[in-house]
Amino acid sequence: MDVGELLNYQPDRGAKRPRQQDGGSAGGDEDSRGGKQQKGLSARELARYREAAAAAGVGIDVGGEMRDTEELTGDKKKILEKLMDQDEEEPEAEPVDESSVKKMILTFEKRSYKNQELRIKFPDSPEKFMESELDLNDIIQEMHVIATMPDLYHLLVELNAVHSLLGLLSHENTDVAIAVVDLLQELTDIDTLHESEEGAEVLIDALLEGQVVALLVQNMDRLDEQVKEEADGIFNTLAIIENMAEFRPGLCTEAAQQGLMQWLLKRIKAKMPFDANKLYCSEILAILLQNNDNTRELLGEMDGIDVLLQQLSVFKRHNPSTAEEQEMMENLFDALCSCLMLPANRDRFLRGEGLQLMNLMLREKKMSRMSAMKVLDHGMIGAEGTDNCHKFVDILGLRTIFPLFMKTPKKMKKTGASEKEHEEHVCSIIASMLRNLKSQQRSRMFTKFTENDCEKVDRLMELHFKYLEAVQQADKRIEGEKHEMVRRGEILDDGMEDEFYLRRLDAGLFVLQLICYIMVEISNSGISQLQQRVHQILNLRGGSVKVVRHIMREYAESIGDGKSEEFKEAERKRIMDLVENF
Repeated sequence: MDVGELLNYQPDRGAKRPRQQDGGSAGGDEDSRGGKQQKGLSARELARYREAAAAAGVGIDVGGEMRDTEELTGDKKKILEKLMDQDEEEPEAEPVDESSVKKMILTFEKRSYKNQELRIKFPDSPEKFMESELDLNDIIQEMHVIATMPDLYHLLVELNAVHSLLGLLSHENTDVAIAVVDLLQELTDIDTLHESEEGAEVLIDALLEGQVVALLVQNMDRLDEQVKEEADGIFNTLAIIENMAEFRPGLCTEAAQQGLMQWLLKRIKAKMPFDANKLYCSEILAILLQNNDNTRELLGEMDGIDVLLQQLSVFKRHNPSTAEEQEMMENLFDALCSCLMLPANRDRFLRGEGLQLMNLMLREKKMSRMSAMKVLDHGMIGAEGTDNCHKFVDILGLRTIFPLFMKTPKKMKKTGASEKEHEEHVCSIIASMLRNLKSQQRSRMFTKFTENDCEKVDRLMELHFKYLEAVQQADKRIEGEKHEMVRRGEILDDGMEDEFYLRRLDAGLFVLQLICYIMVEISNSGISQLQQRVHQILNLRGGSVKVVRHIMREYAESIGDGKSEEFKEAERKRIMDLVENF
């Protein structure tokens, strides 16, 4: 092969950009993918190809492919030379400083205004405003560089650029709106925001003032997820919301009320194949509901509990097919648990037959089993869980929960749940039922403990000694640390004491408290057989009634955070009466 042939050699391009041929986006569509997606040819590069091609008299189609392939090899060389010359001539990029950012913002404002003007003047002649739209798109891409300088964010606000960008979210050309979304996603990147708290505060304030969430939701409403670029636009929109919520958790209520909650529920229940956007929606929903009674209330009013139950019902007989789908399932379960922290939602859960679904999941032995148990725990805990406790016994839930109490399943590695977590939820459900059940259902509960020669009492005592040992070991370690701190002359303040208490709870004290509560409840049931068995095993294994009483006193002291004082007092008195009669 001689030198000439080498120079002319063209590798087989194959199907270079299939989206283009099957009626994909035209003109400026390719360049509007900033943020997380890979960029195609930018509008600027396209324009340069066109200019160079025009100078050489060669036609180039919209996708940048040359029409005349065979005959124009010489012309192609000229174009390439011309482009290479231009590249050499181009000055190096200016350093990003205050004046260059101001200049950029000014250019952006001018181009935005010009595009708006031309669109009003020639609404039916796209060729008249197309050039200005490409220019506008270019400058939006260039503004990505501002994301590297968060301490200059104040300029975006002072020069009104934030207001203009938000205005472009409703631009008639969705490509422009998506380019703005990409830019905002990069500007609000959580790592960037933490680089300059001051700049971040200013930007987030301006975005919220401009009702950013409402505008983003309106934009998402008109995007078509069948088009890849627009689906990416939705993904990046959700990223903006996640970034802002992480930086300022307080905005979740406002965001949910500005149409976001409604949009998320609509998207989650849409009959579409599972994809990254559905996963992201479940994640954002779980974030909105975290520690926030306002958003929980809102979701309940929008029949969101039913939506969550419908979506989760798929997993009662089938495991998620991918890790991503499993993550979505967990997000939806987390969202449901959060909702059940609000008493009003417990009733909606009961009416929506949530208990029946969770009971089925416990029986089916699929991946959803552990999460279903967590939901039951949240639904039955406290005085507000009374109705759910009664209903659970009525739907024969005791037959489901006690086998799980008797034997911790071995297959929990898949779901990433620990043995302790399983035992904690089971004991919590049983303790809640003992606390809330009345009359006939309560008798059925105690009868369960007497079955098969009190085998459930034996299991309860086995768990008691297991967790007692774990807590005693943790106490030893903590005592050692306290002695060490005193020796060094450090002061043990309330903060340290709280931290030590949390560590003890984590080591197993919380499960131990639940187990001791079940012990004193069944000992006060009036069934002598149960009380005798508890004391018999305690004495047999060198346990002590004193230890149980001490644990229960500690439990009574820490009871009812966030509840009224009267409730706390009544509950403490009830527990202490049980302990006295133990």
